[in-house]
Amino acid sequence: MTFPAEPFVDAHHHFWDLRANSYPWLQGETVPGFRYGDYSALQRDYLVDDFLRDTGADAPVASVHIEAEWDRADPVAETRWLSALAQARGRPTAIVAHAALDREDVAEVLAGQASFALVRGIRHKPVTAASAAEARRGLPGSMDDALWRRGYALLQAHGLSFDLQAPWWNLDQAAELACDFPRTLLVLNHTGLPADRSEAGLRGWRTALSVLAAQPNTAVKISGLGLRGRGWPVQENVQLMRDAIAIFGPARCMFASNFPVDSLVADYGTLIAGFRAAIADRPAHERRALLHDNAVRCYRLAPSVGAA
Repeated sequence: MTFPAEPFVDAHHHFWDLRANSYPWLQGETVPGFRYGDYSALQRDYLVDDFLRDTGADAPVASVHIEAEWDRADPVAETRWLSALAQARGRPTAIVAHAALDREDVAEVLAGQASFALVRGIRHKPVTAASAAEARRGLPGSMDDALWRRGYALLQAHGLSFDLQAPWWNLDQAAELACDFPRTLLVLNHTGLPADRSEAGLRGWRTALSVLAAQPNTAVKISGLGLRGRGWPVQENVQLMRDAIAIFGPARCMFASNFPVDSLVADYGTLIAGFRAAIADRPAHERRALLHDNAVRCYRLAPSVGAA
């Protein structure tokens, strides 16, 4: 069964200019245990023209930029740069900025980020475990940390959502966080990172997603499904997408490319084609929600984005 290429929003991508700005992870530092292995191919500028080249005929009608690990000394500077880029080139359409929730200056940084018209949310990666066997509660810097939560509590006053990057074995913490702050939308990044494709691993992943999805103020971005050494296994990933959509429901899932990071495992066309295949048997209104409307609502994009 095939359908026309309906308009879609890319809910998660990055830009960087290594000649003008500071990104330590791309300019000398090394990310230990990076999930796709060698990422040296990313150590180059990635700007609007690069994104347009990569998306080609599959270009989204709108896109959401997620903070790209800019130098943490001045996270508001990234938002200032992105806002100028959007003014000049029309992308990104919205921004999820960075603020370290457990730093003393979090209130000041959040106020600075919220002052930019394109900012919709915040991402700050909490401390998480490297494996399910190592998962522990109550660690400093984790979602259990009182200081971290004190910063999280400030999001509501600015009307900001929160993008969470954490593996599935830490989603019990995320579910409690969402429950305790019901007026803050929590958006799970990268489908909860189901890298362990064993039967037990996928069972744990589905259970963890179900625990988080029980909180109504949560959503998930379908992305980050590449595997080190295996690229982007289409049949497996289509099934995982269907599982995630079945758990969260078609009103709380969004397509996201994670480009250029996921260019290490697949081209852009493969990612959007895989997502379309995963939702091909759904009715038109659900496909529209999954491809477009959910992202428009979650990231408060202009309602006319992608309208015929």
